[in-house]
Amino acid sequence: MKKLKYSIAIGLILSLSACNKEEKADAYGNFEEDATVVSAEGNGKILFFNAVEGQQIQKGDKIALLDTMQLHLQKEIVQAKMSVIASKANSVEKQIAVIQEQIDALKVTQDRLHKLYDEGAATKAQVDEVDSKEKILKEQIQAIKVQSKSVLDEKVGYVAQIKQINDLISRSVVYSPISGVVLETYVKEGEVTGAGRPMLRIQNLEELTLRAYITETKLTSVKIDQKVQVLVDAGEEKESFEGTVTWISDKAEFTPKQIQTEDERKNLTYAIKIKVPNKEGKLKIGMPASVEFE
Repeated sequence: MKKLKYSIAIGLILSLSACNKEEKADAYGNFEEDATVVSAEGNGKILFFNAVEGQQIQKGDKIALLDTMQLHLQKEIVQAKMSVIASKANSVEKQIAVIQEQIDALKVTQDRLHKLYDEGAATKAQVDEVDSKEKILKEQIQAIKVQSKSVLDEKVGYVAQIKQINDLISRSVVYSPISGVVLETYVKEGEVTGAGRPMLRIQNLEELTLRAYITETKLTSVKIDQKVQVLVDAGEEKESFEGTVTWISDKAEFTPKQIQTEDERKNLTYAIKIKVPNKEGKLKIGMPASVEFE
């Protein structure tokens, strides 16, 4: 009988101790996925795909390469058109140069006739004729310049097309936007993909985000950039990680089902997010944790 009483007493002490430990926690939550979905920006067959689930990828690593043959052919067509335009522009410049030479030669005669007219040695008709020739030649140059502008405008359009094609070609190479671990892949080498289609999902596991929930009474105890202790199960003990509060919701919500008891799930709480450095990679997505405010 004494042994039974002793066992019950020990059990109560352990239970109270466990409850006290639970009471210390100011918030509860789970580490959430904050992955980056990498999508194709171009269209075409996947010639190269270098990503497998669980693989560590660095920012800037080449992940995939799409077929760009059609883009290169389009570029060659535009470049051929630009060559024709360049030839037209050169011809226009030569025409202007020839007419300008005629104007320069006519200018000598024009100056001489004007001088003779002032001296009474030339007629008004002669002066008008040479002036008329100069005017016609200048009008021809203006007409050619208008034609030249049309050619140059066409060239500008082709230059823009080449820039666009070059941009599409560059987008055919897919690089990792972050350093992290590949959580899931959605395509395979040899498949045909399109712009906007997801190719893989990457998560930076060096720092995880804990989404936790606090009651209204705890709301005044937490602020942005505050350092907190995040506790996770490590066998029979708890392992502590230092985290930083990065977000506090301004709206109350019902606590998610996975948090605490059924009664507590009925309470309105406020969500917070805590960035936690994942030392030695011990923290996992979905892992539950408790939080103590310092």
